[in-house]
Amino acid sequence: MSYEPGSPECRSLIEAKENILNAMKALGSFNETNNARNQLLEIYNELEGMHELRRMKENSNL
Repeated sequence: MSYEPGSPECRSLIEAKENILNAMKALGSFNETNNARNQLLEIYNELEGMHELRRMKENSNL
C-alpha cells in the first residue's frame, strides 16, 4: 500500500480493512456467500468512514 499511516489508530484501521478485503476475496470462491460478503462490505465501509474521520482529525492538527 502506498499510503503511509500516521498514527497507531490509522495503522490499525488500515490493517483491519485489509483483513476484511482478504476475507471477502477468500469467500469469493465459495457459492452462496453473497450475504457474508455483503456484511463484510458494510463493515469495511464503516471502517473506511472511521479512517476518514481519523485522517481529518490528524490533518487538522498539523
